[in-house]
Amino acid sequence: MPTLPSLYISHGSPMTALQPGATGARLAELAQAMPRPTAIVIASAHWLAHTPLVGGAAQPQTIHDFHGFPRELYELRYPAPGAPALAAHVTELLDHAGLAPRLDPQRGLDHGAWVPLRLLYPAADIPVVPVSIQPGLGPAHQYALGRALAPLRGQGVLLIGSGSITHNLHDFRAGYGVEREAPYVRPFTAWIEQKLAAGDTDTLLDYRRQAPFAQRAHPTDEHLLPLFFALGAAGDGARAQRIDAGIDLGFLAMDIYRFDDADAVT
Repeated sequence: MPTLPSLYISHGSPMTALQPGATGARLAELAQAMPRPTAIVIASAHWLAHTPLVGGAAQPQTIHDFHGFPRELYELRYPAPGAPALAAHVTELLDHAGLAPRLDPQRGLDHGAWVPLRLLYPAADIPVVPVSIQPGLGPAHQYALGRALAPLRGQGVLLIGSGSITHNLHDFRAGYGVEREAPYVRPFTAWIEQKLAAGDTDTLLDYRRQAPFAQRAHPTDEHLLPLFFALGAAGDGARAQRIDAGIDLGFLAMDIYRFDDADAVT
C-alpha cells in the first residue's frame, strides 16, 4: 500500500462550497494525483477544544456552523460515513503520545471539514474521522498531534489539516478585493513557503515572533495551527509542495500544501 501525503488546505469562506473557483479546481486535480485513501482524518480550525477530541460517529452529521449565507448553502450535505474503529485507533495513538485525547461519539463535520472534502471527494464515499484543534497549546502541540498520527499514512489514511494560510476577518470591511490586496498577504505566505521548502521547522513553530506580519495575518492562530498538524504528520525530511489557489477577497490566501516523503514519486 503506498504511503499517502499529508495535506494542508485553506478552506476559505463557507461560500467555497457553492463557488469553488480555483480552490475547487486545484483540489479536484489533487485528488486525481493521489492514491485513493481508505479513510480520512481531518483536523479543522472550526473544532476547538482544550484537549484532543476524536470524532467517533458512525455517520457524522453535516454541521452548518455559520450564519447569514444563502439558503442553498444550508441545504448542502456531505454524507460520508464515519469510522468508529479508526477513531478508536487514533485515540490510542494520541494517548500513547501522552496527548490525553478523548473520544466524542457524536461529533459531525464542520464546514472546515466538509467544504474541502466535498471538493476533493464529492461522492462522499470515504470514511472520515474529525480531530479537534487546541488553540491554547500552540504550534508545537499541533505538530506533535500530527507526528503521533503519521504512521496512519502508510495504512492508506489521508491526514488533512484544514484552516487558512491567512485569516484576518477584521479585513472584511477594509476595502480589499481583486484590485486591492492586503499588503501583508504575499510577504507572509512567501515566508511560510520559504521556510517549508527549507525544512526549517523550528522557525515555523515560532512564526508568531519571526514571520513578517504574523499578527496581522493571524490575529488568533487557530486557522494556521492545522498547517502544523499536516507538517507533523509528514514526518522528518518531507517535501512541501505549494499549490496556489489564489487570494480570495483580497486578504484570504487560499494556499494548499502537499507534504510527501523525501523519496516519494509524485
